[in-house]
Amino acid sequence: MQGGSLAGKVALVTGAGRGIGLAVAWELGRRGARVMVNDAGFSIRGEPEDPELAFRVAAQLRAEGIEAEGSAVALGTFAASETLVAETERAFGPVDILVNNAAILQDRMVFNLTPESWDRVLQNNLHAAFYTLRLVAPKMRQRQFGRIINMVSSAGLVGNLGQANYGASKGGLTALSRIAALDLARYGITVNAIAPFAHTRVTEIIPPNTPALVDYLATVKNVSLPESVAKLCAFLALESTNVITGQIFGVRGREVFLFSQPRPIGVQVAPEGEGLSDAFLQEAVRRWEEGYFTPLETDLELMSVPFPPELRIDPAPGK
Repeated sequence: MQGGSLAGKVALVTGAGRGIGLAVAWELGRRGARVMVNDAGFSIRGEPEDPELAFRVAAQLRAEGIEAEGSAVALGTFAASETLVAETERAFGPVDILVNNAAILQDRMVFNLTPESWDRVLQNNLHAAFYTLRLVAPKMRQRQFGRIINMVSSAGLVGNLGQANYGASKGGLTALSRIAALDLARYGITVNAIAPFAHTRVTEIIPPNTPALVDYLATVKNVSLPESVAKLCAFLALESTNVITGQIFGVRGREVFLFSQPRPIGVQVAPEGEGLSDAFLQEAVRRWEEGYFTPLETDLELMSVPFPPELRIDPAPGK
């Protein structure tokens, strides 16, 4: 078996019927985990489409020698998460590895976004992740072991046009990951976030109507496979990665990268007795404009180009 073993571990993967979730379920199972495949079979917009999907995928995994069961619970309420966790525990026992991957998109420019779309996307992408995490954490704490991996998005870190609800849900999930990592670290539980770049049904709906989008889609379709994301996810689930927590990782094909997290990058101090006058603030902003302000670019624009060479850490010779 290539990679570390997860034999005996119980994994719950949401949104595991297709794309990244399916790749994660397969990789965890290949390494010995018993896997609950959760997927309501919704379309990317959260509409009923294939209610038997999770059960077919679980059967396919079992045919490959992986212990797996399916669940079609549609997440978004605490009661739904309670049902899902109870199903997992009846099938395999308490959850050791939770991968919150399920997500939907209902994109609209912010001036056209409806309250219903806002609520639905946050319920599915953020609330459900919290509910499920909240339910599995107590038993992880009792056993002094747990691995929680949340699939976030650069739309919540960098931003993207027309994705206020999706970006807010993923930005919230990023913050939840960090705070849960702080709360749970003393109990042997790690919580990390992955912003995946992979060719899935999500990328299929992106229109190639700008040069940046053309470049982004070419990059994703040519080099970024869900299996790369799954390998990082399985690595973070290992017992040996117990010191890695509270981090935001990204994957783009053969590239794995680490995101910075917000910290002050510039400080201006007003003269004593002057306070924050308009003149002082104008000068402070002028200085920050020269290389400090974050560019107003989308995540697709950022991720459509190679990373600067100075960010690379190449393998040592012979590795």
